[in-house]
Amino acid sequence: MRTRPLRLLGLLCIALLILGLLITSHVQIPVANATPKDWNHNTFWHSPWGSSGVHKGIDIFGKKGTAVVAPVSGVVLLAGQLSKGGKVIALLGPQWRVHYMAHLQSQQVGKGDWVAQGQTIGTLGDTGNAAGKAPHVHYSIVSLLPLPWKISTQAQGWKKMFYLNPHQQLTDH
Repeated sequence: MRTRPLRLLGLLCIALLILGLLITSHVQIPVANATPKDWNHNTFWHSPWGSSGVHKGIDIFGKKGTAVVAPVSGVVLLAGQLSKGGKVIALLGPQWRVHYMAHLQSQQVGKGDWVAQGQTIGTLGDTGNAAGKAPHVHYSIVSLLPLPWKISTQAQGWKKMFYLNPHQQLTDH
């Protein structure tokens, strides 16, 4: 008799997965008042890039303390401290994509919080391995579901099935 509730739970999980893939959303620049002029469009997947090998995001520069806003609506998976990223926030948004922002000066949300697109979640800084460099937010977008057609022959190109180019996401409207 326990198979019916398990079957219903399985169907619910599949429905949620499909729904998550179907929901789309415009991605907002995560630094208040920033424009595409505030980042180098060619730094995504630039190699060599320190110990990570390639740069799996873009760095959006601005004045220290500028508001960092949620690029999409979603749930905060991580609001904490990492050695390279310093103060970081990872947000699960539409299409099962994680929006990762690093080098923050401060965080104004916590793990499990629901945030609306455009809501202030922190401030721009230079923490982690950005200490002593111009204040910026490292912004990456990671797909939890692999996109194998995005694989390339570049260094670590197989990882491109998970990492999306933030520049394209921010400028494709």
